Amino acid sequence: MSLSKQIENYLERSSWIRKMFEEGLKLKKLHGPDKVFDLSLGNPDLPPPVEVKETLKKLAENYNPDLHRYMPNAGFPEVREIMAKKVSKEQGINVSSNEIIMTCGAAGALNIIFKTILDPGDEVIFPSPFFVEYFFYVENHQGKPIPVRTQEDFSLDLQALERAITPKTKAVLINSPNNPTGQVYTSSEIEGLANLLKEKGKLYGKTIYLVSDEPYRNLIFDKVEVPSIFKYYSESFVAYSFSKELSLAGERIGFVAVHPEMSARAKILDGLILANRILGFVNAPALAQRIVAECAFARVAVEIYKKRRDLLCSMLEEGGLEFVKPKGSFFMFPKVPMDDVKFCEILKEELILAVPGRGFGVPNHIRLAFCVSEDVILKMRPNFLRACERAKEQS
Repeated sequence: MSLSKQIENYLERSSWIRKMFEEGLKLKKLHGPDKVFDLSLGNPDLPPPVEVKETLKKLAENYNPDLHRYMPNAGFPEVREIMAKKVSKEQGINVSSNEIIMTCGAAGALNIIFKTILDPGDEVIFPSPFFVEYFFYVENHQGKPIPVRTQEDFSLDLQALERAITPKTKAVLINSPNNPTGQVYTSSEIEGLANLLKEKGKLYGKTIYLVSDEPYRNLIFDKVEVPSIFKYYSESFVAYSFSKELSLAGERIGFVAVHPEMSARAKILDGLILANRILGFVNAPALAQRIVAECAFARVAVEIYKKRRDLLCSMLEEGGLEFVKPKGSFFMFPKVPMDDVKFCEILKEELILAVPGRGFGVPNHIRLAFCVSEDVILKMRPNFLRACERAKEQS
């Protein structure tokens, strides 16, 4: 077989989201797109804020061919300056443009971080449930992924994290607001984690990095605040993306922010810039950099996501499912009364597509993405409630 064993294994492990997407295509062809309710993909559907269109129009009217040329691998200096202002505001710590590396989204950001800091066999811990690609991003750079269960409400279990840290631990990766749960970690959780990493780093005589994956930072509800990791821990990175807050997922634009007081700051920054080049990204897309420079503080209409969340929560309550109300993102992760794969099969029979929780490390749950129209959620209600009744009868 010409396919590598690693990729063959990856295809099997990452199959759930892909499988549901393919099932959705078949169902839509068979029943019609308006009869199928696809809550499987986290693909933002809201239009970008008006600032994006205005920026594109301005760039077109004042077209400059230099826009498309190579630039420093870290990105346009003037764009990095604006991102530094954004990070300084959001993290509450003064960051300069030197601490910003423009990347191909948060995925590119995480990959250049791990390329820079990991040696073969180094462990990267992350809370479970988790974004499925974390396994692959860590293993891309010969690291060992270590998922650690969270509390029942998906908050951090600091005792479990403490038990998981070993002399081989190189980093802890967190995602808040979280995919797939929508949970937001509190300031006390982040402070507790920071103190734990300081203690363990001192014990083992090494630096343990904290990496915060923040593509949903500005998709938050009910006046919840996402705490700053930079305030609590200097050996930290932020991986950022504009995919969600500007609905620009296909433009692949984000950045890495490095804490200005990181102990090996200069070498780490050199490593990140080199990794950006040698991993084949070369630099973040030039046009996308220009767009986010003009729209760094804009965002989509988050209240629309909130309304959808509330509609879905009401439906879950009516169906008798247990769930933690999301504080951010556009995902929910309810517990189901039977095997999660079987429950998703029942949903599919009712023309609803969801992803089994085992794909995110926690079975007996499902992920529902509410980046679909309000009309879809309202129309799927009888189908969803019927599926819940069928599941209870079979469990």
